[in-house]
Amino acid sequence: MIEIVHSLPTSHERVRAAADAAGRRIPPLWPLASSVAVNPFLGHTGEPLWAAAARLARATGAAVTMPRGWYRDRIASGSITDADLQEALADAPADLRPSDLSALKAASGSDGQPIRAVPTVASLCADVSGTDWPGLIADRFTAWAAGYFDEGQAHWAAPSGGSALALWRSWAIHDLTPEIAGLSGFARHVSDVPDGTLPALARATARLGLSPDALESYFYQMLLSLGGWAQYARYRSWQSELAGGSDGSLRDLLAIRVIWEEALLARYEARIGGAWAAVAAEHATPARPTRDQVIDSTLQDAAERAAQRALAARLADAQPAAAGGRPVLQAAFCIDVRSEVFRRALESLDPGIRTLGFAGFFGLPTAHRPFASDIEERRLPVLLKPSLHTCASGPAVASADQAARVAARSRRAWGRFRQAAVSSFAFVEAAGLLYLGKLVRDSLGLTRTPTPGEPAPHLDPELDLSSRVAIASDVLRAMSLTADFADIVLLVGHGANVVNNPHASALQCGACGGYSGEVNARLLARLLNDAETRVALRERGLNVPTDTVFVAGLHDTTTDEVTLYAEDLPRRAKPRELERVRAWLAAAAAIARGERALRLPRAPDGRSVLRRSRDWAETRSEWGLAGCSAFIAAPRHRTAGRPLGGRAFLHEYAWQQDAGFGVLELILTAPVVVASWISLQYYGSTVAPELFGCGNKLLHNVTGGIGVLEGNSGPLRGGLAQQSVHDGERYAHEPLRLAVCIEAPREAITDILKRHAEVRALFDNRWLHLFALDQDGRMSWRYAGDLRWTSAAGTPAAASGASLRAAV
Repeated sequence: MIEIVHSLPTSHERVRAAADAAGRRIPPLWPLASSVAVNPFLGHTGEPLWAAAARLARATGAAVTMPRGWYRDRIASGSITDADLQEALADAPADLRPSDLSALKAASGSDGQPIRAVPTVASLCADVSGTDWPGLIADRFTAWAAGYFDEGQAHWAAPSGGSALALWRSWAIHDLTPEIAGLSGFARHVSDVPDGTLPALARATARLGLSPDALESYFYQMLLSLGGWAQYARYRSWQSELAGGSDGSLRDLLAIRVIWEEALLARYEARIGGAWAAVAAEHATPARPTRDQVIDSTLQDAAERAAQRALAARLADAQPAAAGGRPVLQAAFCIDVRSEVFRRALESLDPGIRTLGFAGFFGLPTAHRPFASDIEERRLPVLLKPSLHTCASGPAVASADQAARVAARSRRAWGRFRQAAVSSFAFVEAAGLLYLGKLVRDSLGLTRTPTPGEPAPHLDPELDLSSRVAIASDVLRAMSLTADFADIVLLVGHGANVVNNPHASALQCGACGGYSGEVNARLLARLLNDAETRVALRERGLNVPTDTVFVAGLHDTTTDEVTLYAEDLPRRAKPRELERVRAWLAAAAAIARGERALRLPRAPDGRSVLRRSRDWAETRSEWGLAGCSAFIAAPRHRTAGRPLGGRAFLHEYAWQQDAGFGVLELILTAPVVVASWISLQYYGSTVAPELFGCGNKLLHNVTGGIGVLEGNSGPLRGGLAQQSVHDGERYAHEPLRLAVCIEAPREAITDILKRHAEVRALFDNRWLHLFALDQDGRMSWRYAGDLRWTSAAGTPAAASGASLRAAV
């Protein structure tokens, strides 16, 4: 044993600081009802990939790049060229990189040394006792946490009203499983734990012999071992901090896990003491990348340079700007990569159709109360706080609202009755045949989730005219939609129509907090159709023609069908024009389905894509955002007509209209960051599926209404299922960090990076790659880090050098 050499208060402060630092490295996990993509490397964006690789390898034994064979295949095929390898090698850390290109290629021919995590007390005890202590801890922890964090799935609520640590202790002293497995005296050990999280952690780490320098590394390993439970606690603290408060659940979970280690060391210290002392000493040293980790990171960089070279070639051919004059149709879609396929299909139908991309919440940070519900849904990016409150009820639909509430209560009561412990078996015997029709319908693919069609949402409370005009003006300018308005302007949110999928919300609009985007689209259309707002906009230089109408829509990304909410219009406007628009949308849907069918397994044609959303056994109803590899903020004519394969986020941006570059700053600090979360979630779930993925959909077990287990035990799992990134034979997602391409002066981009350290870190440490497009839309300048730029050919360029501004 090692004595505590510091006073108790100092010890507590060090424990608190280390626990909080470790906790900040844990990515949050949103619950299933509103799940959004999360960057699993969120706590590592201040360091490059090889440094994160070292830290995660020590804690978990996981790699954060693909197996070497994946890169060898691309080198052999010529996809990764010697030039790509040479450029990546030049950017690798000099002290650990291979000496030259030949050495790098030779290193890629071997698989490198196997990665091993430093052992925990539990894993050391497992080795000497033959009992799977890490597995048992995960099982018992889940048995408790599923009840404690339950969001309404459980019929019998777990005790509440205290800290997580206190409630776990009252539960654990009655759990006989550890004692039966051989950890005698565990209940007594738990009962003797000091009250309070910090005292419990301080005592445990002292008994574990951990020095202050070892705490953060060790705590990080402990939290990672809890999987999705730690991530969900991080989500709770994230939400509390967003509201200006705090939540101690994550520290409590850490204390619970460390108490297990403390108890196991007391039981097996005679057999593992020496080995554990060596581990404790290793935790006190910095995690340094190995030569293999630098080689793997260099190969990953080369693969990304190869993809960027292909993208640059696709953008290289200069495209003329769209002809002036009034379009026959304008349609604003979410920047989501799934919209790229549909937008291209729609534009192909008539040269007068123009589309643009904008974040799917349409600039309205909304907390929405749905029809017949008192629950507020945060339909905005999770990085933001709602500033608008809306609802879909009111005097006009009061009776329907009440009837829907009664029906919903009846369904809940019926569901609880048929699943209750007392009645469930008798229910199956007595009423099982009543469900035969539903089983047949589900099996034949006749079941379908209805398109959201609740009453039109409205602001609650309503905004005054000046506020409405300010919002309308800001949104139109952010969309670069300031002139040449068409007769009809579509505002198209998106959602996904699937059945029997616990992760259905992950296919919805990430910019809308994991909900479909029709609420925000309908709100904005109503705002822009308001006559008073139109008049006031003219005073701000935005002359929207009186005959222009804004029509909200919802793009179903699974079927590519688009629903228009024309009934929201103040009068029956332009019926003939709307019928023509519907015909265009139907034709574009058929084209888009045909293209998507080429990527989907077992999809012989576009018609088969329609059936996938209704098939309750289909594990790949759509590919979601698999394949995402680029973010482009530029005028649409830079990308129009180029088949980008549903792999690019497309944001409309005309820097010449952006006085002061406020829109550019918004793009870099919001949509780009959200896109990075999506890209890196797909990356992490592909390269490290055991750590950052949620396993096989066929084995998923929904738990607590929060997330899934893979099977009936083990930790909660976050991230994407293997079916979301792999088609059964090959990867559907190529794990590449996002290439962000901005058509704007380099000095303007640099100025924004100077002001936003967290965004700059994403680019400085290569979690994102940044390119500036020139006046012809070519990827001419690469951001080299530290506010420096190089030309595409590698020539250094100062940030204040020649710019787009000088060229125009």
